[in-house]
Amino acid sequence: MNLPDHAGSDVVSDSRNARPRCRQRGMSLIEQIMVLAIIAVLLGIATPPLRQLLSRNALRVAQADFITALRYARETAIISGKRTLFCPTRDGNSCNGATRWENGWLLGRDGNLDDQPDDGPLHVGHSYDGKVIIHSSNGRHAVRFQPDGSARGSNITLLFCQPSSASRTLAVVVSNAGRIRGAPANADQVATCAQLN
Repeated sequence: MNLPDHAGSDVVSDSRNARPRCRQRGMSLIEQIMVLAIIAVLLGIATPPLRQLLSRNALRVAQADFITALRYARETAIISGKRTLFCPTRDGNSCNGATRWENGWLLGRDGNLDDQPDDGPLHVGHSYDGKVIIHSSNGRHAVRFQPDGSARGSNITLLFCQPSSASRTLAVVVSNAGRIRGAPANADQVATCAQLN
C-alpha cells in the first residue's frame, strides 16, 4: 500500500506546545479547610439535638430499669410468700431511708419487718448519679410488697428528672394494690423536679 508523500510532512514536533499529561491527586489546602469548616458547622448543628436525645434516653432507661426491678420484687414476694423490700441504697447492702434513689437501689426479703433486707439483698441496681435525679414522693423511703402482691401502705411515685431541666420528667407509680406503671409526669410533678435541680 502506497501512502502519499505529504502524509508525514505536516507533522511538526514543537516542544513549546507539548504539555505533560500528569493529573493532580488529592486536595489543595483551601479545599481541605473548606471541608473541615463544613464538618465543624454540621457538628455544631447536630450536637444539641444529640445531647437532648441522649438525656431523654437516659430518663427512659432509668424508668424502664425501675419498672423491671419493681415487677421482679413483686413476683419475688408472691413466689416466696415473704414480704419483699425495694429501697434506695448507698452501700449496696442496706436501705438508707432517703427519698433520693439515684445512688442505687436494692431489693431483698424482709421477713422480720425491719425495713432492711434479710441475709443481704437479692439484687442491687446501679447508680444514676449525675445522669438522672430520682426522687420518691410523700416522704416514701421504700416499697414493701406483701405475699399477695399488694404494696399496702407503701404506694409510691418515683420521679425521674434531668439534672439540667425538669421539662422531660417521667414517673413510675406503684399503687396500694401493687400495680406498677410508667407515665409522663403531670404539671405538679414537673414543678417538684424543677425544685430538685
